[in-house]
This record gives sequence, structure tokens and C-alpha cells, in this order.
Amino acid sequence: MVSVGISAVLAAAVGVYLYFGGRISIAIVIIVSYAVFCSEQNKQVEDSGDKPSDVPPVVQKRKEKHVCACKSGGGGGGGSCCSSKGGKSGGGSCCSSKGAKSGDLSGKKVSIADELEIESLGEQISEENKKQLEELTIDFTDMFTKEKKSTPKPLSSTKSTKRFTKGKRTLKKEAKQQTVEFANIADDGLIKSAFTVSNEKLMSSDIYVFYSSLQGASVSAAEKVVKELSSIKELQNSPTLINLDELDDVDQYFLDVPTEQSFYILVLPSYDVDCPLDYFLQILEETYNDFRVDRYPLRKLVGYTVLGLGDRESYPEKFCYQAKKADFWLSRLGARRMFPLGEICVKFSGLEKVDKWSRLLGKMMLDDEPILYEYDETVDNSDDEEEEDNGNVSDEGVVDVEDLTGKTDDDLAKNSTEVKQMIAKNSPTYKNLTKQGYKIVGSHSGVKVCRWTKNELRGKGSCYKKSLFNIASSRCMELTPSLACSSKCVFCWRHGTNPVSKNWRWETDDPQFILENALEAHYSMIKQMRGVPGIIADRFAKAFQVAHCALSLVGEPILYPHITRFIELLHQKHITSFLVCNAQHPESLRTIGKVTQLYVSIDAPTKGELQKVDRPLYKDFWERMMECLDIIKTVQSHQRTVYRLTLVKGFNMGDIISYADLVERGLPCFIEVKGATFSGTAKDSVNALTMQNIPYLEECKKFVESFVALLQSRGLKYEIAAEHSHSNCVLIAHEKFKIDGEWHTHIDFDKFFEKLESGEPFTYMDYLSKTPEWALYGNGGFAPGNVRVIRKDKKLENKLLREQQAVTAQGVTSTA
Repeated sequence: MVSVGISAVLAAAVGVYLYFGGRISIAIVIIVSYAVFCSEQNKQVEDSGDKPSDVPPVVQKRKEKHVCACKSGGGGGGGSCCSSKGGKSGGGSCCSSKGAKSGDLSGKKVSIADELEIESLGEQISEENKKQLEELTIDFTDMFTKEKKSTPKPLSSTKSTKRFTKGKRTLKKEAKQQTVEFANIADDGLIKSAFTVSNEKLMSSDIYVFYSSLQGASVSAAEKVVKELSSIKELQNSPTLINLDELDDVDQYFLDVPTEQSFYILVLPSYDVDCPLDYFLQILEETYNDFRVDRYPLRKLVGYTVLGLGDRESYPEKFCYQAKKADFWLSRLGARRMFPLGEICVKFSGLEKVDKWSRLLGKMMLDDEPILYEYDETVDNSDDEEEEDNGNVSDEGVVDVEDLTGKTDDDLAKNSTEVKQMIAKNSPTYKNLTKQGYKIVGSHSGVKVCRWTKNELRGKGSCYKKSLFNIASSRCMELTPSLACSSKCVFCWRHGTNPVSKNWRWETDDPQFILENALEAHYSMIKQMRGVPGIIADRFAKAFQVAHCALSLVGEPILYPHITRFIELLHQKHITSFLVCNAQHPESLRTIGKVTQLYVSIDAPTKGELQKVDRPLYKDFWERMMECLDIIKTVQSHQRTVYRLTLVKGFNMGDIISYADLVERGLPCFIEVKGATFSGTAKDSVNALTMQNIPYLEECKKFVESFVALLQSRGLKYEIAAEHSHSNCVLIAHEKFKIDGEWHTHIDFDKFFEKLESGEPFTYMDYLSKTPEWALYGNGGFAPGNVRVIRKDKKLENKLLREQQAVTAQGVTSTA
């Protein structure tokens, strides 16, 4: 039979060869002939009952064990049925259980039904063979891949057998255990939770202090670290000092971990010559790229931190660069960064700074709270928008307070028998705000860490308040005692997720309660930043002493009934106050106490445009705004006042003359002009914003220059003083702040508290500070000591490249 099949194939192959005249027919002949031969031989083997020698042993084993169990006590009727105890097989490919004879598979006795205790296996031999062959198939294209992602290990054969022998309940139980075992493995196979959570008490850790040194500075620094930590009474184990340069086997500590309670401290210098430290860094990099070893060998560490030493004056470009490399590779190898990277210049009081860094480290180690660090180092978060939700806000179940019943405030107050919470914990509003990163304080207050706070902690720059008024972003807390607002501005970051109302009608929390819990919530969010790459240790330590409070965020802070008392509590803690209001509550504005700086939002120059931009709730919104401007000019003239203009193209940038009228009416100290920040659009927004409504810096500057020229033509003494180009923000100041030809727009905070505590009347002219040159208009306003990160926008780069090429081509043409 085999020869007949092969003869037919050869005849067909000869015909193909004569027709095509090519060698491809030879390959076809060989392949088809082999296939026909194998199929015929398998058929003969199955007919004879013998086992072919070329069938894989695992497949033969599956054939031998293939049975089907019958619960009845009689013999099988026929086909592929098998009998129970004492029964006889009917025929076909039938097999028997205990006491019966199989009619196939070489007469071997197999009792899979009793062994596995399952009701039936409805699989056929051909399906089993196919499945087993698929399991044996190997994709050789992935055999030599250098990098492999860690994936869940399959259960061992012993464990698999036990799973089946214990019945269905055990199957479910062990499946659940397996799910828990791999719950920390993400979809991409990378184990992330190992780097994000640590519940270890650092005082019980085995501390290893590593150092590398050529000239002895690192030895002294490492000894100081050991001495400082040893002085902590709560420390259970004395630190161990190890010289990296003398280690015979680096893998002993950086591939294998001595104990699961190990905490590593590395004191590393930076040299401009070849040194043993280069070898250590090379080993770390090779370990990370070695596919033969565990991808994350240092995940068993409790944590680590690195202290870098260098010469900032002589080698600014290579200052602490080797320490930064070590910090990078340790984190890539799975270690958790427990304390920010320290950078110390040994030329200027280096050893004293080591003592300070060591004390800060010791204080951190006394903190037994777990680290909740969810920062992904593979993603650069420096390009986030000013608010991070980008409009992806779920407004499910969120309704305006004014729309609940269609009644007025007075009607609600009369008919209401119960005072409710503004933001209840079981409300959709609470869910949406917390999802956006807010920490809800009490029932109506909120706090959130600003993007600029994170930026300055990482040395990437401060917000515009730093260049304009000298506010350190890393020590600033954004807070509002009222999440409710009386307007629904089209450029609002929250897109209406917060409640709106004309008046206060909710439970009222005590000011002291709000402040204490707000500080606690703010510090808890700052604490989570300590493992973020690039955090500057000194700024991180100072961030736990809030110096400024921006009373803005979301909502209307001045709506809170006890706002004056709350500001007094801030000042008692030497925290400056920067209050922002939307010029809709003249009663509260008239009675407000002393603040460091008082803002009034002027979002449009005319009544029609203000209604379109702010969408206020009050019908007499324009009259209220005019009254607030009069209060700024009279009752609150002793305050340091600021008009805030948020420019939105297509909404409020056309009528400069009307803006000048508003300035002439209120005569503020400063006018802060800022382009709107695009943060997406709410689903139900009537006046939906797009990127076309966001002005560029050049457009903001052009507006300001025209605006100032118009003010000066009216005899109003205002000039352009400072800017922060990164925020599209320009400051217009009154000439009284230009003393001896130099601008003094910054604030002397020490003088402010000195005057405040004296009890004597004082004005904004009593706590001025000179504006630095880098902040002046035309200099950009980027604070020194930071490194600006420019977003890599491919479209923008291509556009600039095309413009440059066009200019070059035009120049060549004109020359010709």
C-alpha cells in the first residue's frame, strides 16, 4: 500500500517537473512522499495494535491512560466505552477498570477514573495527541532572547496531581492560592508590587554601609554615617562598614542578598579618572542585562539609599555622576529607594553636610509607616499638564446643588430640616475628587500636591509664584476650606465635579480641625515622594515644614464662614496666606482679615463675556464684581492686592479698553496675566474648550504690552515687571514697587510675620523684597539651581526644522 502511494506521488512529481522545469518540484516530492509514508505506517500500526517507535513517549502514555468511566455496574455496550468493577468491555477501543480486561492498548490495566475521581473524560486519543504535541512544540526564535520578562511559574507535576486527587473544593482553593501568589504580577509580566510597598521596620534591619575611596573623603563620610546611625537607641543591629574596592566577589552582595532584612547605604565619590568604582558600576549594569540571572535580584532588600560626594566647582558636569549611576542601576535591579539621593560638594563644609544628611536619614528610619511608592521609573512624568486628569473625569451621578430641586437658597433653607455634609464619603463627588488626587479633609475641605511642588522637589523648576513673588513651590500647600463654588468657569480644572452653590448651607468643620488634618494629608503625600528618582534631600526635608498656603485649588475659599479665623491659624504657624476669590462675595471680602496676598479673579472685561466665561450662579454677578473692586480700592487698600487675568482665546482677549476700566476702578498693586491651561473638556460643557483656545506665550506678551501701553496713556502708573515663560505668565506692577529703578515684587516673609506679631498697623510696602534679575521681564523667570526639562514634541521639532530650512532657502535665494 505504501509503494502504491509513493508511485502515484512520483508520477505526479515528474509531471510537475516537466511542466515547471524547476527544482522546487524536487522539494515537493520529498515532503509529500514522507507524509504519505508516515500516514500509511501509522495506519498499519493502529490496525495491528503495535506501538510505533517514533511516537513520542508522552503521547504513548496519554494513549495508554485514555479511558472513559461508566458509573453503572454492567459491561460496556460497545464503541469506546469501558466497564466498571467486575464488568467486561464490550469491544472496540474499550478499556476496563479494576478487575476488568482492557480490549486495547496492549492489555495494560489503567484506572484513571478512580485515581482522579472525576466523572468523565470526553476527550479522544487524537485530541490528546494533538494537545500533547502542541505542548512539546518549542519556538526556537525565543531561545536566545537576551531579556526575558518574569512570568508565573507553572505548578509542579506533584502539585498538579494533588490538585486533582483532592476533589473540586480543593481545586478551587488551590486555584485561589495560586491567584494570590501571582497577584503582584502585572499584565506585562513585570513584578511591580515588589518595588512599591514595604512594611519592614527599618530599625530591625541589617544595615550595610558601602564606600569606595581613592583619597579618603568617602571613608570619612561613611564612618560619619555609621557613627550617626549607631547613636540611634532604637537601632537593633550595628551598621557594617564595607569597602567596595576590596570586595573579592561583588555578586555576594549585589546578586545575592546576605539577609532578607538587609538595608544598603552607599557612599560614593565621583572621579574623572579610571577607578575601582567604574568596575562596580559595570558589574551592576551587566547583572541587569544578563538574561541568565534573576532580573530583579535586589528586590529582597528592605531598601537602599545613595550618598554622592563630588566637586561641584571643578567638575560641575560630572558632579556626583557615579553616585547617580549607582542609584539608577540599583533601582533597576529591584531595590527600593528609601531615601533621596544625597549630593554633597566636599570643597565647602562637606563633612558637616554629611552629618546633616545622616541625621535626616536616621529620622526617616525611625518612621515605621509603610512606604506607598507607586512611581514608574520607565515613564517620565515631567511633561504632565498643570493638572493631571486631562479632562478624563467621570461625572456620573454628579449634579449641581442648585439643580437638585430647582428651588432658591431661601426655599432650601426653610424646607430643610437636616444639615447635610457638602462632600459625603459615599457620594460620587467624593469618588471623583479622590480619583483626581485630592485628599478630602472633613466634609468640605480639600488638599492636593501640585505638579510644581513635585517638580521643585526633583530640581526641575518652580511655578510662576516663585519668579513673581518668591514662593518656594516645594514648601507650598494647596488647600481650600470650601470645595463648593459659585461659578462654573469654562477653564476650570475640575470640569464641574465639585459642587456649586451661592451660599453656605452645610455642616461646618472647625478651622483648627481643617488645618491640622490638611497638614497631615499634605505631609503624607510628600512622604510618598521620597522614593522618586531625582528628589533633592534638602528640599525634601524642608517640605515637611510648610511655609506657604495657596488658598485656591478648587472651589471658593472665601465662601467658608470662618475663613478669617483659618487664616489667623495659618499665620500662628508662620505659614503665609495667598487667598484667591472670584469677586462674587463682597460681604466676605469686606470683613476678611490680614492676608499675605489677596487675589481677585477678573476673568472677563464685560458683563456678557463674564457670563460666558465664568457662568456664575448669581443673577447680579456683574454688580457683585463691581462692588468687590470698590472694596479692593477702599476697605482692603492696605492689603497686597492682585488682579488675576486668565486669558482664553475666543472668550476674553479682545476688549482691552474694558480691562483698563476695571483696573482704574480697583487700582490693585499687581496684575497677573496668565494664559489658560488646557485640561480637557467636560462632557456636558456648553462652551467646550480646545487647544485652539489656549494662547501661546507670544500672544500673552503681545496682550500685556498693549494693555500696559493703554494704562499708561490714561495716566495709570503700571509697568511690566516680571515673567515666568514656562507658565505663560507675566506680571504687571504699579510703579510704587520700583524703588531706585529696581523692582521689588518679591515678599520678605520674615518681615511680614514680624510686623504681624507686633500688633501695629502696616501695609504691603513694609515687607518688600528685591526681585532677582533672572525673574525680570525678558529673562524667562526660570529659577537657578534647577534644570529645565523641555518636552520633546516631534511635531514642534519638525515645524521648527521646516521653518529653519525655509529661512535658509530664502537667504540663499536672496544672495543669488
